[in-house]
Order: sequence, then structure tokens, then C-alpha cells
Amino acid sequence: MRTGRFSKPAPEIAQRYGESVSFDWRLYRYDIAGSIAHAAALTQEGIITADERQKIENELRAIEREIESDKFEWDQSLEDVHMNIEATLTKRIGTVGGKLHTARSRNDQVALDLRLYVKAELADGGRRLRLLQTAVLDFAEQHSDVVMPGYTHLQRAQPITFAHYLLGQIEAFERDAERLRDCLTRTDVLPLGSGALAGSTVVLDRELIARKLDFVRVSQNSMDAVSDRDFVCEFLFCLAMIGLHLSRLSEDLIIWSTSEFGFLEFSDTFATGSSLMPQKKNPTWPS
Repeated sequence: MRTGRFSKPAPEIAQRYGESVSFDWRLYRYDIAGSIAHAAALTQEGIITADERQKIENELRAIEREIESDKFEWDQSLEDVHMNIEATLTKRIGTVGGKLHTARSRNDQVALDLRLYVKAELADGGRRLRLLQTAVLDFAEQHSDVVMPGYTHLQRAQPITFAHYLLGQIEAFERDAERLRDCLTRTDVLPLGSGALAGSTVVLDRELIARKLDFVRVSQNSMDAVSDRDFVCEFLFCLAMIGLHLSRLSEDLIIWSTSEFGFLEFSDTFATGSSLMPQKKNPTWPS
């Protein structure tokens, strides 16, 4: 999440609000979006009125603004983000808020929130990779005539251009971007409507909810939908690979900045000095 962070340190959050809330509060935006879409489906079936739906949405938006400004009071006795939001909603608008949970279980609600969260992070990760690739490409174009040794086993092997090395990094980042897009195909499935595990006797228009939440398709099996976390594991693997490629690039540059190689020098923005040895320039992010 880029907004709505707690201003307090994580241990204090956990102590004050409970371990679960201190982590899953990040799902608040998606929990609220899912509830608003669910309310629309309830309205379509005549379970709540249009006025009740508007009342629910208005108060959910107000809660969202409070969370983003760190003014929302979390209650650790309510276990998680979902119960905190629902309890606050019901407290403020009365029995209308209680109607919101009709035809919905916390099981499919959690599954929905997590999918929305991962979808957003996949999009953000892809955007950041594209910015990185563009920056590396610009750097390669600026140094297209620089010739350097290519190494195997830290031994000089063949002459290469620095641009050729940098373009190789872009290739790796492109595979990372492809993996993120591929992960999205399995993440982009609406689980809401699955209930606790076997659906609900109150039938809602799941296609309507999917359109409102920008899902490509709806889940086919309710038991699988509420238990599936494959997409999370896949996303974590994608992040691990991105981290590996970033580490490889960073380590190459760090080695090349040493006196033994002397190929490049980090700017002061990306380096610190030594308190004892002023001749040193350490490639570390300044604290």
C-alpha cells in the first residue's frame, strides 16, 4: 500500500491493535471496494434498497478516509480488518450495516480482498519494472561506445560493450514482467459468492460484482475458491526472482566500483564514507 500507513512502528501497532490487525489492515481498501460491489448486487436482488446501498457506500467511504488519515480506531478484539470495518459500519448506520453481510462469508470475503490486493501489487510491480527497464536502456544508450572485459569465474574472457551487459539485464527484467502478467491470469478470478465453502442460498449476480471489481472471470468451484492461495505463492516467487536479478546487477556494479576493478564510481547519493578510513567510498544506501 502506498497510502494509509500507520504512523506508529509495527511492534506498537501489534501491541495496541493485535497481531492480525497489524498486518491485514493493509487490505482495507480492497475490503471496502468488495463491500461496495457486494452491496450493488444485494440491491439488484431487492435485498437492500437503493437508499440503503447509498448509505452503506457513503459510510464505507468515510471509514476509508479515516483509515488513510490514520484516524480510524482499530479494535483488536474484533480480530481483523473485515470485522473492524463491518462493526464500525453497523455501529454508525444501524441495522442497515448488518444487511451487508447477507450471502457473504468471511471466507470468500478474505479470498476476495487478497486477490484484489495481489492484483494491485502485480500492476504496480509491472509498472516499476518498466520504469527500471527504461532507465537501464537510457543508460545503455548513453554508453553505447564503452568497451569493457566480459568475465567468467571473475577472469577476463571476452571483450564486450557495457551496453551489451545492460541490455542483458533488461532481458531478465522482461522475463520478470512476463511472469507478473502470467500470474495475473490466475489471480484475476472473483471468489465472492462462494460463501464459507458451498455457496449461499441467496443467489447474487456474480458477473455484476466481477465487472464492478474489474475481474476477468468468476470462480467455478466454491471450495477451491475459498481455499486457493496458489496465486499468492506464485506472486512471492515472482518477487523473489525480481530480487535475485536486482541483486545480481547490484553486486556486479559493487564489484566494478572497487579499487581492484575501478570501472565506475557511485555518486554520493548511493554511497557512504568510513568513519575510520576517509579514503573509502562504500556502495551503501545512506541511512
